[in-house]
Amino acid sequence: MKIVSWNINSVRFRIAIVEQFLREAEPDVLCLQETKVIDADFPFAMFRSLGYDHIVIHGQRMHHGVATLSRVPIVADDRFDWQANAEARHVGVRLPNGVRLENVYVPAGGDVPDREVNPKFGQKLDFVARMIDWSRGLDMPTILTGDFNIAPLPSDVWSHKALLKTVSHTPIEVEALDQLQASNDWVDLGRHFHPAPARLHTWWSYRSPDWTVNDRGRRLDHMWATADVAKTATAHTVFEACRSWLSPSDHVPIMTEFDF
Repeated sequence: MKIVSWNINSVRFRIAIVEQFLREAEPDVLCLQETKVIDADFPFAMFRSLGYDHIVIHGQRMHHGVATLSRVPIVADDRFDWQANAEARHVGVRLPNGVRLENVYVPAGGDVPDREVNPKFGQKLDFVARMIDWSRGLDMPTILTGDFNIAPLPSDVWSHKALLKTVSHTPIEVEALDQLQASNDWVDLGRHFHPAPARLHTWWSYRSPDWTVNDRGRRLDHMWATADVAKTATAHTVFEACRSWLSPSDHVPIMTEFDF
């Protein structure tokens, strides 16, 4: 089974490259973040035309939004409000074998890494803290994937030294993500198959006219699994070339393959 995660940054605006990717990579399950569309306006037709008949969405107008689309049967499971303000940032499903698949979009956190002057940063840390509480009580085989908006390792960013005070790579965020990983012994499948310091960036800013020139990437997108599920993982791929497609997202898809 091939499971993909992709922050698409508006599924309707980028529907052409989503279709291109699905035709080329042929994943079984696609987890999208930042869909930016209410449920009623979701572009169901294209997905169903390619066999993705099982669709679980949690939409929101203009902002946020997550969707899980599958060629194999899935059952809607949960929608956690880890942001505590009803933003559409999570949707969970059950796969045919009973494994939980949690699709999450962690807040970016604004530009200033100080919760006193930047409430968005505090919301991000509180979001992860709620995830930790949930994770500690988790007792089922689970895959946790999505845009975590944190690049934890020095090799997960183009320059560890330059970004230590930049939101997404600050020590306090890295510590929070480390606590989340430790809360249930999650296996980071990206680094399991591509150990640090291997290149594994998944995001490049729109602010650079040509992202390939300075190549200032970060690994913000992750695929984690509980130990029992991680044993069945066989490969992990980052589709870096998608960043150069027509009207791309600033994120690229990641895919883990499982033998179950």
